[in-house]
Amino acid sequence: MEKKGKKRIVLVPVPAQGHITPMMQLGKALYLKGFSITVVEGQCNRVSSPSQHFPGFQFVTIPESLPESEFERLGAFDFILETNKTSEASFKNCLRQLLRQQGNDIACIIYDEFMYFCGTVATELKLPNVILCTQSATNQAARCIFSKLNLEKFLVDMEDPELQDKVVESLYPIRNKDLLPYGLGPFEPLLEFRREAINKRTASAVIFNTSRCLESSSMSWLQQELGIPVYPLGPLHITASAPGSSLAEDDMSCIEWLNKKKPRSVIYVSVGTVTQMESKEVLEIAWGLCNSNQPFLWVFRPGSILGFDGIDSLPEEVSKMVSERGYIVKRAPQIEVLGHPAVGGFWSHCGWNSTLESIVEGVPMICRPFTSEQKINATYLESVWRIGIQLEGEVLRGAVERAVNRLIVDDEGAEMRERALGLREKLKASVRCGGSSYSELEELVKHLKIE
Repeated sequence: MEKKGKKRIVLVPVPAQGHITPMMQLGKALYLKGFSITVVEGQCNRVSSPSQHFPGFQFVTIPESLPESEFERLGAFDFILETNKTSEASFKNCLRQLLRQQGNDIACIIYDEFMYFCGTVATELKLPNVILCTQSATNQAARCIFSKLNLEKFLVDMEDPELQDKVVESLYPIRNKDLLPYGLGPFEPLLEFRREAINKRTASAVIFNTSRCLESSSMSWLQQELGIPVYPLGPLHITASAPGSSLAEDDMSCIEWLNKKKPRSVIYVSVGTVTQMESKEVLEIAWGLCNSNQPFLWVFRPGSILGFDGIDSLPEEVSKMVSERGYIVKRAPQIEVLGHPAVGGFWSHCGWNSTLESIVEGVPMICRPFTSEQKINATYLESVWRIGIQLEGEVLRGAVERAVNRLIVDDEGAEMRERALGLREKLKASVRCGGSSYSELEELVKHLKIE
């Protein structure tokens, strides 16, 4: 039974795995600090087995929210746009009901930056609200800079290769071309979405899933730019000592396979939960992995290859070769895999969660980004932290083979591992008592209790 006067935090995640995971990790961290946690979900992509993963949390579903069939029909970006247009009234009713039932004990609403309708509702109901940014601080800074550009002039400038590669002022080593939101559809709807997110901000603070030791200059820039407190609490999965909740079941058989491999010999291949690749690129990756003669664990998610159902849909020769030389699963327990002594490198799309998880385990990366946020993370991995090899342009089997051997076999890979292990120690120190993320969490708790 909860103690009387215990303050409640309402969490509102985006209905996608990459956003749900850090939000739930944040909830766990605040729960351990003595707050009650209520998670408001839509009908789409709800957390599976919540009572098992997060005992003590309350989960509430907005009845009028968009169903999963709409997510599949619209795609992720348009689904979130539609959610922001249609969810305001039902979310307001949900909060009013919570206030009646729980006795006005809501201390704060913490919402994903892309669920900006929550800020409007919180302001109307006079409830404090805080934003969670689940992407990197550097990406957030890049988006702020991009939103102020004269887009028409900028797109003309981007026809000049020299201007494309020019480094953005105050954001080294990010280049002008890295600011472009590649892979997210037409520019105009995306810019309108970003403007809405920025214009509707009424929050008293912003939380970032990062650490000052990783992105100190970007955090300083954002503190000045946003004009409200910023709290880099990450990496949240170690701040909260929680991996987060998965929307699908992991295949644990891959751990048994890894147990039989030599230390640091395996390349782990995964491109996240939403990325789709052309079959031509998948074939080149498959040939390159096999030609490297290094064992590999490949997450082959259903729907990850455009027009194909899975590995069995590839040409028989390739499918057989991959199955003989590697190990294929539909989903893997990523943090456990990255922490396994057999894993020597991670082929990744460079989503922010995957990037943090790899650094925390001291694993260097082969970076194959697909969208703008991932390109920025890949640039940092290669040029700032120097623990990644970035593959740009058309991916061919020879380049894949060379990248794997550079990472797993060559001295260059050993040097990257040493740097990755150094970063790992800094990150782990940041969440311990006296570390920067630990102290930021303490400051956030004070902020929430004062509100």
